Amino acid sequence: MQNHLKVALIQTTLVWENPIQNRINLRDKIDEISESVDLIVLPEMFTTGFSMNPESIAESMDGVTVKWMTHIAKEKDVAIVGSCIIQDNKKFYNRLLFVEPNGKISSYDKRHTFTLAGEDKVYESGNHRLIVTYKGWKICPLVCYDLRFPVFARNTEDYDALIYVANWPKVRISAWDTLLKARAIENMSYCIGVNRVGLDFNNYEYSGHSAAYDVLGERLDDIPHGKEAIAIITLDKAHISKYRGKLGFLNDKDGFTLK
Repeated sequence: MQNHLKVALIQTTLVWENPIQNRINLRDKIDEISESVDLIVLPEMFTTGFSMNPESIAESMDGVTVKWMTHIAKEKDVAIVGSCIIQDNKKFYNRLLFVEPNGKISSYDKRHTFTLAGEDKVYESGNHRLIVTYKGWKICPLVCYDLRFPVFARNTEDYDALIYVANWPKVRISAWDTLLKARAIENMSYCIGVNRVGLDFNNYEYSGHSAAYDVLGERLDDIPHGKEAIAIITLDKAHISKYRGKLGFLNDKDGFTLK
């Protein structure tokens, strides 16, 4: 078990529906990371942008992108997480993949598909939440629109960190900023959000606002808005133990069952 977890947040533009170019661009950015890190976080649908056209760009779990993630994880001795379009049993999923250096792959299908953009009509919704244990850290990775639903993220497993990967547009970025901080405070966990930047094919603008918060809702990074950037932050188990022990807010949480 590690008392510290070093995490790289990659805020980047995405080339519309072009997995090959996006993998090339992201590989270049990953190679720019000069210090040793434990985990790399990529945006939602990092190979395509937020596309509703999966028929021509979806991949399988045996496809190039999963192999690409597995190769990087092994080569760099780092875990890597992000979501991409996966076809499985003739259905399409916005699937988050958490790939570890030893080749282990954990997956989570986005639970809350974005009805405003018709994502619910194209992609199947997931039916379970994922908790990954990595280097002694319990991590709950979620996807974009999931951020608006605090019950689904409620810290019933004493996880240490929430991670949201996103394509969250500039027009609603104030909600992103507010909810990321709220999820950290209410769950007494670290909360990390990685969002893309740039324009997509539909002319939606993305301003990034990737961020990391500690259990008190204090900001840990200084990622610039609207620009490509890489930030490296360090999570500390002692910080979690100190304030959960001192304040004890999670002990007073309501019990409930998700259906």
